[in-house]
Amino acid sequence: MTNVNAGLRLDNLPIGKFHRRLVVLVGLGMFWDAFDNTLSSAVLASMLPTGFSTLELNSLFLSATFAGLAIGAAFAGWLSDRVGRGFAFQFNLALFAVFALCASVAPNMEVLIGLRFLMSIGMGAEYVICYGMITEFIPRARRGRYLGVLGFFGGLGVSMSALVGWAVIPALSWRGMFVIGGVGALIAWWLRRKMPESPRWLESRGRYEEAEAVMQRIEKDNGAPIEEVGSAPDANQGADTAEEKADWVPITVLFGRPVIRRTLMALTLTVTCLFGSYIITGWMPTFFVKQGLTVSKSLGFNAAIMSGYVVGPLLCALVADRLGRRRSIMLFGTLAAIFAAIYPFMDAPALIMTVGFILVAMAASFLTLCLGTVPEFFPTAFRFRGGGITQTVGRICLIFSPFIVLGLYNSYGILGVILTVSGMYVAVTLLYAIARVDTSREALERIAQEAETGDAPEGPGAMSTRQRESDAAAGPSRSGPSIS
Repeated sequence: MTNVNAGLRLDNLPIGKFHRRLVVLVGLGMFWDAFDNTLSSAVLASMLPTGFSTLELNSLFLSATFAGLAIGAAFAGWLSDRVGRGFAFQFNLALFAVFALCASVAPNMEVLIGLRFLMSIGMGAEYVICYGMITEFIPRARRGRYLGVLGFFGGLGVSMSALVGWAVIPALSWRGMFVIGGVGALIAWWLRRKMPESPRWLESRGRYEEAEAVMQRIEKDNGAPIEEVGSAPDANQGADTAEEKADWVPITVLFGRPVIRRTLMALTLTVTCLFGSYIITGWMPTFFVKQGLTVSKSLGFNAAIMSGYVVGPLLCALVADRLGRRRSIMLFGTLAAIFAAIYPFMDAPALIMTVGFILVAMAASFLTLCLGTVPEFFPTAFRFRGGGITQTVGRICLIFSPFIVLGLYNSYGILGVILTVSGMYVAVTLLYAIARVDTSREALERIAQEAETGDAPEGPGAMSTRQRESDAAAGPSRSGPSIS
């Protein structure tokens, strides 16, 4: 057997029990990743009065977290493409769960920082793999909705981390937060231990019998007749299968022709969405405290910020498949730029909270769609390494972001910081509109072939492909054969 055609069959498969279970299990991992990632602020603040830590050690704790996240993102991409999605999916979750439990009994801050670094490697990997799993399993026409659902799990983890910290830390100290995060992650690991390997990846590695077995299991689980789902007109048969190559390609393919353009676009989207979200959710309250706006200290202000982080991905679930992911990214990027630009001029408490809520919702929507769409830029053979490298660069940028933000604030005030963020959203939205990165199966097939042979696109076929570049996966491809 050499023609499983897993990509086409997965895109033809109607949403069913398998997909819903997959999204819940992937979402649980995302929830606990976001929970453990966000507990830093409450945990570090509680350590200072007891003398367990200092401001300097707290800063080192945060730097170790960012460094671990960056390394984890790169490691996840390599491990997923080399060993398999399923193994990497479970390994990274177990990694940060075990080290979270170890962190709960750390004897001093120096040991805790080391454990946090190791824990963060697993957390950084989870984001790459979770978004990649949605790309590989969910049909193209419904993918935007489930990316939004996945983002909702992440936003809920952020919110619950703040709420649980408020209740748990006074009663059980900061150690209780690591216990809760570690135990929760281990439960998620146990629940998703039987998730199947990606048939796309199995086919790309030449393991056709295994890929066919997984496909039949998924089709049976969804109650779809295998002979109907697995079949397609002859004109479509080459659309996905040619993308699935059994040869391993080196990571340098991401920076050579013909992939470099989409790699740079993926990097730009990832850096912008992470940087913008980090500043808006992490720094804006501090800026307003500096300006004497006491409302920024209130529970209402924090609730508005956090609820926007939950509501934003739900907006993605509602509109992403109707507009297409490319148009949705442009929409939310534009709205984030507009509300970021007007936010510093709000002075009434009600306006600060309302505009702040909308701004955070738009930034969260932009973040969810960018991180979820980037894996679609690359063929199966190096999809996770493409997503991993872009997130690694994004996380590295976050390591230096506090110094950038403080420099802007000291030189130009809050207006300079927020207008810089607004300008970033404007620039990346315009760039994405012009670039029109093609994520159709036809384009990925061509890129996979060229990456394997090292050939650049040429001739009439390459020109026609460029001319047919489509909206970033607004349902079934408009540039490839219709399979709806």
